[in-house]
Amino acid sequence: MEEQIKAALENVRPSLQADGGDVEFVSVNEEGVVSVRLTGKCGHCPHSQITLKMGIESYLKKEIPQVTEVVRV
Repeated sequence: MEEQIKAALENVRPSLQADGGDVEFVSVNEEGVVSVRLTGKCGHCPHSQITLKMGIESYLKKEIPQVTEVVRV
């Protein structure tokens, strides 16, 4: 599943980079909780939680049904 998540994040990355940010995969646990690190402008943006939940988490859940949640570390 880790490789699937990394590949899916590659599809999300261009839109984040267009705004000066990025996302890095950190880990995934047995329950399907994915940990990511938001970097660049995304790391300090007041809207980063919305980006995380409505953008990244929604996309990953759609692409990989085993993903239950995406959290920021």
